[in-house]
Amino acid sequence: MYVINAILVLMVLRQVREHQLDLRALAVPVLAVAAAAVFFLHSVPGGGSDIVLELAGVLAGAGMGAVGGLATRLRTGADGRPLGRAGALAAGMWIGGVGARMAFAFAATHGAGPAIGRFSVAHQITGSDAWVAALVMMALADVLTRLVVVYLRGRSLAVAWAGAPAPVPAGIRA
Repeated sequence: MYVINAILVLMVLRQVREHQLDLRALAVPVLAVAAAAVFFLHSVPGGGSDIVLELAGVLAGAGMGAVGGLATRLRTGADGRPLGRAGALAAGMWIGGVGARMAFAFAATHGAGPAIGRFSVAHQITGSDAWVAALVMMALADVLTRLVVVYLRGRSLAVAWAGAPAPVPAGIRA
């Protein structure tokens, strides 16, 4: 579990460096989170207040992803293709989300389990599978939302670049 989360955090380093917004750049984070989902997500419970918890996870992840996507700096390269670079806020949202999930998992297995159990009973959450589903769906929503926002922003940047008049070389009159 810690290795997968460490890989997810290290992916930030890739995002902090300026990179082309191509299929590979968009697919790698999705594949990493999908692998984590396959590894951790065994069911999506729907009893009690489980769906509310899972929706809260999805909304929190989507919110962090939207902020991260909007905080990613974009520009067009010389060839008109969009380039992206995660700034401090975008990287912080990603690291904060992964870190919060890691901290929760660590706390749940190192003394906070009874308190989480009491909270779960009080709020009609059926068990640990609901928490796992909420946290995994939070990560998926974070990554997918961020990528959709960055992709759409990059696409509009490329369209604007394609519609802009060609630059006139110095010394030539237009």
